[in-house]
Amino acid sequence: MQEDIIRVEDYYNPEIFSEIKEFSDSKETPFVVIDRRIINDHYSDLVENFPFAKIYYAIKANPGNEILSLLRDRGANFDVASIYELDKVLNLGVSPERCSYGNTIKKRKDIRYFYEKGIRLYVSDSEADLRNIAQEAPGSKVYVRLLTEGSHTADWPLSRKFGCQTDMAVNLMVLAKELGLIPYGVSFHVGSQQRDIGAWDAAIDKVKAIFDWLRDECDIKLKMINMGGGFPANYLTRTNDLATYAKEITHYLKDDFGDDMPEIILEPGRSLCSNAGVLVSEVVLISRKTTTSLHRWVYTDVGMFSGLIETLGEAIKYPIYTERSGEREECVIAGPTCDSADIMYEDHKYGLPNSLEIGDRLYWFSTGAYTTSYSAVEFNGFPPLKQYVIG
Repeated sequence: MQEDIIRVEDYYNPEIFSEIKEFSDSKETPFVVIDRRIINDHYSDLVENFPFAKIYYAIKANPGNEILSLLRDRGANFDVASIYELDKVLNLGVSPERCSYGNTIKKRKDIRYFYEKGIRLYVSDSEADLRNIAQEAPGSKVYVRLLTEGSHTADWPLSRKFGCQTDMAVNLMVLAKELGLIPYGVSFHVGSQQRDIGAWDAAIDKVKAIFDWLRDECDIKLKMINMGGGFPANYLTRTNDLATYAKEITHYLKDDFGDDMPEIILEPGRSLCSNAGVLVSEVVLISRKTTTSLHRWVYTDVGMFSGLIETLGEAIKYPIYTERSGEREECVIAGPTCDSADIMYEDHKYGLPNSLEIGDRLYWFSTGAYTTSYSAVEFNGFPPLKQYVIG
């Protein structure tokens, strides 16, 4: 059971939370409130700690127009995964030079659409995809995505589906040159919410080997490393701060590349937006399964299918705040739908006050990323999770 009471001051400036709460009091749950000031501060932290890097925001984390506009104005670039995301940022006045097609899984017609819109930077991890890029986006810059380790230390792993092994990465860059493309760089992602900073060290070592082999054996000089995302948000399991990550990762880069540092790209999503969001839900029902049960079931009006899919396997453990106090008891927390999978936390029992009642509100901290963008359209007739932006 979670023993420590969630305190507002451990996650938010109390004045900011008070403003969020005051704004939300008149709104019908469930919804997320995003404070743009927090995103702005996190972006400043990234720029300060990685002054040598280009920031490509991972739109999938939260595609809200207010967030995209803020980052556009701050000079961010954008990691785009579909024609729909591309249209969204282009319609907000973002130039195509500030976008990359960061999805390794794409239709030929979509590659053509990106190219016609002016995009000239593409990722790949397979021969078939690379040939499609050569056909539909001739002369473009391409970078290859590596398979990386580190899934056992990332709360939300991103391995297996994306990337290729080192030998294939080399072959793909050679093929890219033969196809008239520009072999530009290598990318990796050590896993989302990565707690082990050493995962970047291992990945950068693999990248350096590819750079050296292509330069020495194939006369191909790569120019860019895309290090993806992975920087953490502030959930129940605490992590190091961004400055600590930046110091160690910069050290790894300098160890391998010295003064000949390539262009560095970062693709943050979670680390920019998560801490800026508070999801507000209402307790729908409180019950027990037997008369002697040692824990209660707490059902809320938000669940796995309405924004909390990252609780799958209890991977992401959100801090849950309630204004109730007093003696607490272990609780299973579940959503409102008619699906038995709609249980957020069962193995990890949250300690919620015995005084909690039906109709009370629960405040889920650090929910600004991968909530509204994961929300189902109309499962069981429940509408998509609403989002409000302040600040």
